[in-house]
Amino acid sequence: MKGTHEVVRTRRERAVLVGHAGRDRHALNGSMDELARLADTAGARPAARIVQRRGAVSPAHFIGRGKVDELKALASELEADVAIFNDDLSPPQVRNLEKALGIKVVDRSELILDIFARRARTRESRLQVELAQLQYTLPRLTGMWKHLERQAGGIGTRGPGETQLEVDRRKVRERIAALKRQLEAVERERETQRRRRRREFRAAIVGYTNAGKSTLFNALTRAGVFVEDRLFATLDATTRQMVSPERQVVLLTDTVGFIRKLPHHLVASFRSTLTEATEADLLLHVVDAGDPDRERQIRAVEGVLEELLDEPRPTLMIYNQCDRLEEDAIAGLKARDSESFVVSAVTGAGLDELRAHLWRAAAAPGRGGPPGAPSRDARASLA
Repeated sequence: MKGTHEVVRTRRERAVLVGHAGRDRHALNGSMDELARLADTAGARPAARIVQRRGAVSPAHFIGRGKVDELKALASELEADVAIFNDDLSPPQVRNLEKALGIKVVDRSELILDIFARRARTRESRLQVELAQLQYTLPRLTGMWKHLERQAGGIGTRGPGETQLEVDRRKVRERIAALKRQLEAVERERETQRRRRRREFRAAIVGYTNAGKSTLFNALTRAGVFVEDRLFATLDATTRQMVSPERQVVLLTDTVGFIRKLPHHLVASFRSTLTEATEADLLLHVVDAGDPDRERQIRAVEGVLEELLDEPRPTLMIYNQCDRLEEDAIAGLKARDSESFVVSAVTGAGLDELRAHLWRAAAAPGRGGPPGAPSRDARASLA
């Protein structure tokens, strides 16, 4: 009919979340809750969970055959579109599971890569995400061409499946090489910018994703960086000045958040972005003070920093979101770690003291912070 149009509504994918206690025995519930948030961030609707609590990881299906049958029945009952596993799967495991279940199977790394692809805004972050995705995909190409392989060996096996597989591998390797060259060019531009900044005191905000890093960054610098109550809202490093009334300058950088089981390819691809953290004079490790899983989150951040840093950096622990804590809990944090700061980026509590500390650190000899500033190694004892 003239003047009318059809409205197309896309249904969110229904997802069944799958975990294995053998991989997350002491933190299974928190890890599965986090997987549900990741799925939601990626645009899926978590409809159910299924967990294998006994037995070893199956080389063929990751979970046991009985759990595969249970998962298939549950997915059919819920009309699920995808099964999301809380660990990385091998290419044969993905292939076997999809054949058994009849629905798409996604592992944790692929889910995180998808979120990063959705969130990438700048040219650099898009290049970094594409590089990580291709490096993840390359060893899995063989499984994508199984439908063209012959069952028997010998005559007839050198058909289109093998030919197309080699073509795809070559194209992926060529694209990876091209992306690395482009990122090297971007890194040279960044290095020029960093050389200009080296005379200034630099502090970098690091921490677990959704700990309130960008909200704190905005509160300290009035930068207006995008903030959302979802995982990985910010992928790109942003640097702004903090200038004291005495004209003391601190360059503060907001960085991408970390997470447990962060895909290695992502860490490698985002190394240039995270160089802002590795070259900082002081790291501000922001922790969600109200999260019951904060100790494991601290360990996860420490693990990524150990992979990134050639040597320890002075680190200041910032317990954020104290507005969600009772007075006794706040007092407990301060008593436990007198060198840390307990703040609220939302209400502004504790921010004046934090700013003053940063300006004092910038003025201190050696620019590594005052003598009492704790090192990253000292922070490890918290976990």
